[in-house]
Amino acid sequence: MTATLSPGAWPALVLNADYRPLSYYPLSVWSWQDAVKAVFLDRVNIVEYYERQVSSASFQMRLPSVVSLKTFIRPARQPAFTRFNVFLRDRFSCQYCESRDDLTFDHVIPRSRGGQTTWENVVAACSPCNLRKGGMMPDEARMVPRQRPFQPTVFDLHQNGRHFPPNYLHDSWVDYLYWDTELDP
Repeated sequence: MTATLSPGAWPALVLNADYRPLSYYPLSVWSWQDAVKAVFLDRVNIVEYYERQVSSASFQMRLPSVVSLKTFIRPARQPAFTRFNVFLRDRFSCQYCESRDDLTFDHVIPRSRGGQTTWENVVAACSPCNLRKGGMMPDEARMVPRQRPFQPTVFDLHQNGRHFPPNYLHDSWVDYLYWDTELDP
């Protein structure tokens, strides 16, 4: 379930066997139906519950709000090179003017000048900045990205994803989402 979350949907936060979310952005959640099915198939442990219950003629069960997988899923070492992941690496802001509107991506060294479509040459850019820079080199356009483009790790993307929480976070999820963040003094 990656759509807009609402309290009425009763989603379950899905943790890996080490009690870390499978993904921070998008947040790893299942519908309550998928969570209950996984419980009956003995694929997850229930960590936290909602007050809400479901029942049938033969059983009654509180809905799980947090589940952990019984089998550890090894995280990917390198994130996929996708438009979304470029935006996430760049925190959904134009690397030239910091706008968050009308994002696209820009080749720092234009393709017409031999630039490639790689992590190290692509940045998030708003359409106006992208059009203004056009096929020019950064020094010609006097537009240098605020951050040098780089290939992020999965950890980098998870860290950035924490800055963009979904529309709905149940209170029982907070301890499992932020337990490994650095505490303020």
